[in-house]
Amino acid sequence: MQQDLRKLPGFHEVSSNQWPALFKAKIDQCNVIFDFTDITCDVKSKDIKRLALYELRDHVASKEHVLANSIYKQVVDMFGRNVFRTIQPPTYRQPELFDIEDEPTLEVAWPHIKAVYELFLGVMESHDFDIKTARAYIDQNFVLQLLQLFDSEDPRERGLLKATLHRIYDRFLSLRCFIRQSINQMLLQFIYESERFNGVAEFLEILGTIIYDLVMPLNEEYKTVLTRVLLPLHKPTILSKYHPQLVSCVVQFLEKDTSVTEEVVRGLLHYWPKVDSAKEVIFLYEVEDILEVIDRAEFVKVQEPLFRQFAKSVTSPHSQVAEKALSFWNTEQFRNLVRPNVEVILPIMFDPLYGNFSCHWNRYQARLSPAGSLVTPFRAVQRQMYYVMEFLVDTNPRLFDSCMNQYPAERENVAAREALRKLRWAGLQEKANQRISASTAQSHLLESSTEEQ
Repeated sequence: MQQDLRKLPGFHEVSSNQWPALFKAKIDQCNVIFDFTDITCDVKSKDIKRLALYELRDHVASKEHVLANSIYKQVVDMFGRNVFRTIQPPTYRQPELFDIEDEPTLEVAWPHIKAVYELFLGVMESHDFDIKTARAYIDQNFVLQLLQLFDSEDPRERGLLKATLHRIYDRFLSLRCFIRQSINQMLLQFIYESERFNGVAEFLEILGTIIYDLVMPLNEEYKTVLTRVLLPLHKPTILSKYHPQLVSCVVQFLEKDTSVTEEVVRGLLHYWPKVDSAKEVIFLYEVEDILEVIDRAEFVKVQEPLFRQFAKSVTSPHSQVAEKALSFWNTEQFRNLVRPNVEVILPIMFDPLYGNFSCHWNRYQARLSPAGSLVTPFRAVQRQMYYVMEFLVDTNPRLFDSCMNQYPAERENVAAREALRKLRWAGLQEKANQRISASTAQSHLLESSTEEQ
């Protein structure tokens, strides 16, 4: 449908007593919604609307005492008419290995939507902005509709949405609690129901700024956010899309209150990926960030479960996982955590390090030529293992020798336990087979009896 707009004069072209009427006339033009799927339709009118939006924005920014009470409703209604819409979820398919990430679907009406956001932000940032008047229109329902838009695939829109919500959170104290609760609720729906929402990273950036401004002691609301929202956010398969923002929130909590360290580390270990090596590397990077800020007294509380996981990671068949887990030992900060606690840590790490290294060393020796020249160089992982063991020997040679002396017996015990496990499993299988055979025989007997009758 053809929609013709007429170019209105600029604010500088009329007297100040005509500004309110001209403001409303330009808002009315901005309420006209155009079809951007047809780039040849209403080209001139689309440009007139875009220019009107920017003229309104510049007028609010450059002039004082222009925000009459009637303007608030006009601007909020126009914002809703242009921006509030149902975000259609894209057709989701399970990503395959080595898939190239799909390009996001960009909003076709962006030239107008962008200008609407900028006008709205300009109004809220104006020195004349009156929160008491605006409260009648920027309410909980408005915020809910705004939050739903964070599912937009267009990252440009999510960026302006984030700026808009930040401004509302700063200005409207009465809406702060509602905004936090609503964001948390939407994140919980993402974790436990859909696992599909485009605005998780932006939500976490908003929460990050809120956490940054917290004062000690933390109240229970924020600790609940940490344990029931932030830690479970490590579960979804698309963690990589928002992980940097999630780590920022978690680390800020640790910097604010060291008492939550044990809960954070044990929560991470609870959600630790079992088969997804790429996700495990992401977890290891997060642990690295945590160890940079960890309190030494809190480290002692989590060292055993943490290093039991490290012991598994350094022997991972995926080289990236093993290399990342071993790379921790390169930093002096990490070594300073290990040294005073080596009597706990070394026995946990000895078996995976020494056993794995010895296995690869034997293979390496077999590849030497008769003259002793090197045929195949050390793999990076085994070379790093050697450096870690060298550090442990230097830190506590007596304990290292003790672990080495106990190693053969420990391996025999492991082999014996494994043999016993297999024997028990074979016995269970045999009993199960006997029950199946007996049940089958009984069924045949009943069938025969029925046929004879």
